[in-house]
Amino acid sequence: MRLFSDVPGRVLAIFAHPDDAEIAAGGTLASWASQGAEVRLVLCTLGDKGSRADDSPEAVALRRSHEASNAAARLGVGSLITLGYPDGEVTNESSIRRRIVGQIREFEPEVVICPDPTTVYFAGGYYNHRDHREVGWAALDSAFPAARLPKYFPEEGRPHSVGLCLLSGTLFPDVLVDISGGLRAKIEAVAEHSSQLEYGVEWLGTALSRRAEDVAKGSGLKYGECFRLIQGGG
Repeated sequence: MRLFSDVPGRVLAIFAHPDDAEIAAGGTLASWASQGAEVRLVLCTLGDKGSRADDSPEAVALRRSHEASNAAARLGVGSLITLGYPDGEVTNESSIRRRIVGQIREFEPEVVICPDPTTVYFAGGYYNHRDHREVGWAALDSAFPAARLPKYFPEEGRPHSVGLCLLSGTLFPDVLVDISGGLRAKIEAVAEHSSQLEYGVEWLGTALSRRAEDVAKGSGLKYGECFRLIQGGG
């Protein structure tokens, strides 16, 4: 993997659920924000099914909304947008692409970060949530080519060309971001999502630090997050 050392002026992170961005790219977002990048986070769902408790979906969504706001502040996210789709029911279709295109054209990011939609199975038998895959496809299809071509969703504003996408949760990483300056903020941001932490937060710092060390191993960095870099095309 090569080091991705550029700090974009604007970065748009597009993820499915509250806590996805923090886990997948929180160190990168925090590091870049601390170096002057303007960061916007788009959450496509309410996360309203993300609880085993007897709370109503509405109550779960409200709690997770508060957690997401607090976590975004920890990372230095300048604006947090929720598209409001029901948890588990996202599909890469025209309606969500239109809204993502609108966000891209309004915010004009140089870099988009989103899930790698080609990842289905991870090591250890973990199956990648359908929402992650659908949001990844929707984000890529919106960035390349829809956002840059005027005949796609003309009601969503002037076209904007995204320079590149960084795909998280990938089996084919090819770039590494130094998150030494953002790891603490990442840990604090993930800890804000207490509804998702069945066993408390005490283990988080150690687990996330070890993961970041493993990712950076052999690179000369102490802590890293890795991504698959996709250039614009189509």
